[in-house]
Amino acid sequence: MEKMTDHTIGVDISKSHLDVFDAERGAATRFDTSTSGFRAFEEWLGKAPIARVVYEPTGPYHRAFEERFCDRLPLVKVNPLQARRFAEACGTRAKTDALDAQGLARMGVALELEPDTPVAKTTRVLKDLQVARTALIKDRTRLKNRAYVQTNTVLKRQTKARLALVEKHIAELDREIDALIQADKTTARRREIVTSIPGLGSVASAAIVTYLPEIGTLDRRQVGSLAGVVPYNRDSGQWKGRSFICGGRKPLRDALYMPALVAMRYNPDLKAKYDALRAAGKPAKVAIVAIMRKLIETANALVKADRVWTPKTA
Repeated sequence: MEKMTDHTIGVDISKSHLDVFDAERGAATRFDTSTSGFRAFEEWLGKAPIARVVYEPTGPYHRAFEERFCDRLPLVKVNPLQARRFAEACGTRAKTDALDAQGLARMGVALELEPDTPVAKTTRVLKDLQVARTALIKDRTRLKNRAYVQTNTVLKRQTKARLALVEKHIAELDREIDALIQADKTTARRREIVTSIPGLGSVASAAIVTYLPEIGTLDRRQVGSLAGVVPYNRDSGQWKGRSFICGGRKPLRDALYMPALVAMRYNPDLKAKYDALRAAGKPAKVAIVAIMRKLIETANALVKADRVWTPKTA
């Protein structure tokens, strides 16, 4: 059987340029982070089949790269911390853009990384809107706190005016998010199912279907890990440390926190679980994280079964 290509490209993305390394040819070069630079990058790659293009998320700078190549190249987005630790494990202590690109390519080859599933355009737009909404929510909180302590009449009036504008923008984003979800039959159905779970309202469910587009295709462990609510042991010999949570998609985890507090009161199944954990001596924060995990696992299971939540019968 003919061996498939293992042609791997590493790309380090910054505001002004792309540093690129071809692991098969051992060739390195640099292109501008621009439309013309992307075009030159494609020409440099040529027609040879490529197994993977490995890169790290770099704030807003990698998004244009994703938009351009998500349907053209087998992209692999890796965790920056894992990429750095891989480079250090290979003996690379120095850090430059060119070395980072080289390390990403070698990481892709060594670990045989599989290309990511292309993200639908609707999901990408929803993420941008959700990020903007989160920023506005923070602005609203900051302005409310400022208005509460201000005594100068002029400053207080200006703060309230800015607060009203922020509220207006939040409402506009909510309408746009809702319209995008409703326009996609699959996403709309997923949101309907998630919203049926007591504790998960329209805002939280919109965040869940946005930040977890894989919902309904995962198992319990996977969905919990992606939300960053799976506890990990920290033991060594006879010493046993406290379990901890880490990693996952922070926006998704943030979206689950307030619904968990609501579910502890109004979702009979989760209220019983929370009470049992507290009675067993678990700290409140540990019990809340357990409720967050149960919420996302329940949502995933219901979407997989394509049915809405129903209370357990006695």
